[in-house]
Amino acid sequence: MKDNNLSVGDMAKRCGVNVSTLHFYEEKGLIKSWRNQGNQRRYPKDTLRRVSVIKAAQKVGVSLEKIKHALATLPDNRTPTMEDWQILASHWNSELNARIQYLENLRDLLTGCIGCGCLSMSNCPIYNDQDKLATEGPGAVILNKKVKLD
Repeated sequence: MKDNNLSVGDMAKRCGVNVSTLHFYEEKGLIKSWRNQGNQRRYPKDTLRRVSVIKAAQKVGVSLEKIKHALATLPDNRTPTMEDWQILASHWNSELNARIQYLENLRDLLTGCIGCGCLSMSNCPIYNDQDKLATEGPGAVILNKKVKLD
């Protein structure tokens, strides 16, 4: 049984994360460990892949809650297979494309009016003549119309 499991320190080292990260993931229900006779945490080796999936998804901006939900859709909450990863990645790819579009819109509008209704910029009357955007709500309403992020 020992060969199929890793201590928390070994798991952290192999995954390139801190031990506290593994504890956090476990607290959030993303990974599971068991305790040996000495009451030390042990992780099945397939947790390496599960942590890698979590880290990859986080790098592209997927929230831990969405990751948890996605992993929970797998039969018996198993570690993702290559096929599972392809399905998860294609779903997250859509979210990543939306984020990219949002950031491109933000970049393109950053030096111009963002529809905040302040009328303080010299070119605001061009974009928001007579403060018409005030009826659409507070804040940067032009940016808010673009892709909303969680």
